Amino acid sequence: MTKLSLPGAAAIVMACGLGLAAQTPAAQKPAAAAPATKPAMAVAHKSAAPAQPAADAQPELVTQYCVVCHSDRGKAGGLTLASFDAAHAEQTPDVAEKMIRKLRLGMMPPPGARRPEPAVLTQFVSSLEARVDAAALAHPNPGRRPFQRLNRAEYQRSVKELLDLDVDVNAFLPPDTLSAGYDNIADVQTFSPTLMEGYLRAAGRISMLAVGDRSASPSEATFKVPRTQSQMRHIDGTPWGTRGGIALTYTFPADGEYSFRVMLHGTPTGQLFGSVASRNEQLEVSINGERVALLDIDYKISETDKNGLNLTTPRIHVKAGPQHIAAAFIQKFDGVVDDLVAPIDYTLADTEYGDNAGIYILPHVRDFSITGPYKVTGVSDTPSRRRIFICRPTSPSDEIPCARKIIASLAAEAYRRPAGSEDIESLMEFYGDARKGHDFEAGIKAAIQALLASPKFVFRLETTPPSVRPGQAYRISDNDLASRLSFFLWNTLPDAELIKAANANTLHTPAVLAGQVRRMLADPRAEAISTRFASQWLRLQDVEKIHPDALLFPSFDNDLAQSYIRETQLFFDSIVREDRSVLDLLTADYTFVNERIAKVYRIPNIVGERFQRVTVPDERRGILGQGSVLMQTAVADRTSPVQRGKWIMEVLFGSPPPPPPPDVPAFDETKSATAEGKTLSTRERMEAHRKNPACNSCHRVIDPLGLALENFDTVGAWRIKDNGVPVDSNGVVYDGTKIAGPADLRQVLLGKSDAVLRNFTDNLLSYAIGRRIEYYDQPTVRAIVKKAAQNGDRFSSFVFGVVNSPAFQMATAEAVTTTAQ
Repeated sequence: MTKLSLPGAAAIVMACGLGLAAQTPAAQKPAAAAPATKPAMAVAHKSAAPAQPAADAQPELVTQYCVVCHSDRGKAGGLTLASFDAAHAEQTPDVAEKMIRKLRLGMMPPPGARRPEPAVLTQFVSSLEARVDAAALAHPNPGRRPFQRLNRAEYQRSVKELLDLDVDVNAFLPPDTLSAGYDNIADVQTFSPTLMEGYLRAAGRISMLAVGDRSASPSEATFKVPRTQSQMRHIDGTPWGTRGGIALTYTFPADGEYSFRVMLHGTPTGQLFGSVASRNEQLEVSINGERVALLDIDYKISETDKNGLNLTTPRIHVKAGPQHIAAAFIQKFDGVVDDLVAPIDYTLADTEYGDNAGIYILPHVRDFSITGPYKVTGVSDTPSRRRIFICRPTSPSDEIPCARKIIASLAAEAYRRPAGSEDIESLMEFYGDARKGHDFEAGIKAAIQALLASPKFVFRLETTPPSVRPGQAYRISDNDLASRLSFFLWNTLPDAELIKAANANTLHTPAVLAGQVRRMLADPRAEAISTRFASQWLRLQDVEKIHPDALLFPSFDNDLAQSYIRETQLFFDSIVREDRSVLDLLTADYTFVNERIAKVYRIPNIVGERFQRVTVPDERRGILGQGSVLMQTAVADRTSPVQRGKWIMEVLFGSPPPPPPPDVPAFDETKSATAEGKTLSTRERMEAHRKNPACNSCHRVIDPLGLALENFDTVGAWRIKDNGVPVDSNGVVYDGTKIAGPADLRQVLLGKSDAVLRNFTDNLLSYAIGRRIEYYDQPTVRAIVKKAAQNGDRFSSFVFGVVNSPAFQMATAEAVTTTAQ
């Protein structure tokens, strides 16, 4: 480990245990002046010093209970404890931390094996922690990450902060690689010529949209409607009195004429889908809620026609900048459909019935295209132009000073530190080259393009003090601290107030830092904690990968999947905004629903797309009763207790089960869905699967956790039967606890709340610092959890703990390695 040498290092380390005064309710008062450094360090040391290790660390427990399996020969789980000395656990902290995690979860010794008394195990693991924590306090290691670049979300949000421009960068940048479940982890952020080309293309397009382009040539942008999207009801963002279609915000590069094309869905034989039930359908195109075109749909059109199934508007004059565009069908009927076949929400599950009589189905939009501009007439004022052009030259002699002022302002914000003369002059060269033969705005556009592709914008570079030796730990600068703080809480650039505190070199002081954190958590941009951190921690991106069988689960469509994701994001955001206990994620008696979710949850009196906060019954408490978790851990035609149990082990406990052996057959191959003419429930099929000895060792840990949620079907609806068989949610957890249903499972998780909170802190810290959590970070994690417990496990306590940690406020200089010649 690396020993800190700067005087302020100890204060940062101790702050992990001490936390900030801002964490307590009293801290809501105006911040007082920061106390003197030495007294603050003294108080921190007194508060944070870990308990001294017990004299009887009981190292014989390892020999008596562990080495039987974890020997040099057996190496169960790839771990040997033959030479592990519990009395000196600090000498092998990597091994000690593996033991601590399993022991705290109660997973070792394994079920069925001889175990010491619970009190003895607790004393033993506490002793291990105390020894490791004492060593870490004496020799803290903040760790080191390689270079970090802006991922797609950070780049997009930074452009919004810098230029007030919403742009979809997914068309330019490849998907980000996940590491430890997150897309901002530095160890997988490789850089290639292809990626650099993507940043250059993005910079070119963004600068053109931000400034506007009087010489823009026509181009086409196409937007697809998800196939699972139901278009038989109103779509959020489209005008009232319409159904289906698509709504989006599109940034037009210039004032001019544009045409809009709508492609409709067809049947397998090329006819218009939904051509029988109604023969006078119309489609409306609107801009900012105002109708600009109304297209009649000929029910006889087909793919063999000259224009196929496409409808195109005449050219329409549109001003530059972001405009809200919608294309939707005029709603001709609203009521309960009484048909030969009951309608389902996933209306495009089978297109063969789209031209059959007796089934009420209407046309659907497949994709929507915008083409233009034609006949450019200029560039109107836009939010981006107002942000960029903070001055206007009134004469040729004013151009250079005005350009330098604009560029200096943008560069300081984009580079996240004061822009030096070299930075400004470099961008001014791009301005000068583009200005020749063109106007002032062309030069500014070229400078912005260079800025957006600059390594100082794309990479989150941090400065290393020149006096720091290789391998030495040091406090990062206030500008780098501001950048870390902003990308952690907002996922974007620091704002003016944060930069001002950093430039004044006061951000690192406890009072100022606490005030900034409180301010940032209260800012609307802190929704990134929910939409970015929580979404990735809870794996909400996996919801879109599940397409439940349309006939078995007729309530499913894309709206339901997106609503489930939004429900959990709003729920997590309420934990953040109200500064509730993190454990409320498991126990809260409320959630947020719209009409789509309310129908599945059977909650009455909820109408429309707007989300409302509602009280839920006991079985729906917390995230384990929410559709986002229940659906992502299912498969298309049934529930998956294995996936649900695995999700709990990985996401909540941070202890993923090992992958199945390669020779173990898949679940669906082990047993038919029927036996002796009887349809089997998912549980009965699983029990047949578990009879395989190669499967049982892991499944007896995973399955009871997932089976407790078996009353929820694939889309999260409550049920009492599975394939006609009464649902059996009874089970025995690996530690011997009997459970039966969601309420019992919740109590099991609360009984292991320390493990849940430590894993939550692991994830929050990893996301905040942009690297994987290593064994040497665990003393920091334990200190954060311990301090948060003194404040009711409130969310802000964990944020302050992370921000005050050495891993967040410090870095380690790159060690120099030499190769023997």
